[in-house]
Amino acid sequence: MKKQFKLGVIGAGFMAYAIVKGAIESDFLRSNKIFVSDCNKEQLEKFKDYGCFTTTDNRRVASNCDYLLIAVKPQQFLSVSEQIKDCEFSNVISIMAGIDKNKIRTALPQAKKICRVMPNLPCSIGSGMVAADVSDFKTQDDLQFFAGLFDSLGSYIFTEESKMHAVTGISGSGPAYVFLFIKSLIEAGKKQGLTEEEACVLAAQTVAGGVDMYIHEKDETDIDTLIQRVCSKGGTTEQAMLSFEKDGFCEVVDRAVSACVARSEELAK
Repeated sequence: MKKQFKLGVIGAGFMAYAIVKGAIESDFLRSNKIFVSDCNKEQLEKFKDYGCFTTTDNRRVASNCDYLLIAVKPQQFLSVSEQIKDCEFSNVISIMAGIDKNKIRTALPQAKKICRVMPNLPCSIGSGMVAADVSDFKTQDDLQFFAGLFDSLGSYIFTEESKMHAVTGISGSGPAYVFLFIKSLIEAGKKQGLTEEEACVLAAQTVAGGVDMYIHEKDETDIDTLIQRVCSKGGTTEQAMLSFEKDGFCEVVDRAVSACVARSEELAK
């Protein structure tokens, strides 16, 4: 029996909305091909506004879609899996942190093919980073579906599930590190006499410009060379870089990422 909906979504939270919004606004999926469920009717209203079909019945969604996106909090998964364990579906997409494919397959043995995905917050504005393990999916149709879905959110890579903890430490949690760096620049600028508005504009565009230049140059120029282009011998930037080095900036970042990865691994147990 042909499924009525292309994408079913269980869980109507922020990231599910970002994925659905991106898929619709990029014309990858039509809203009438998306079916969303959540126990919170208020959460469903924003999906209704996009023209999606909505329900509070997870079973209806699970039984009536080609791809089932499970977008609930990890601690809610066992409850949801109990509700849908006898529904007919085979293709699952999970954005649940710490819930690996073996756990999903144990709870939902009918899930023959599972795609684990780690998106990040900027997916909500189409500038995100998505890492996905699509190794269960072999057909060209499946791979084209995932490429189209993830491309609508920003950039994406296909990788192994074993690397998802590292992905969490770099891109999943990474936007918070960037926001913290921008905040630190703003506060430092204010201490040097800039207004908050001036410091915000200078800090944000400098980070954005640095990122754009790195992406533009990375295939031709290594990152150390880019750093040296800004550093004149005996100049102002060199003093800032020496201060970063003295304070162990790179080691601070490494310890933060390691702590994030360790917590991700802990949650997966």
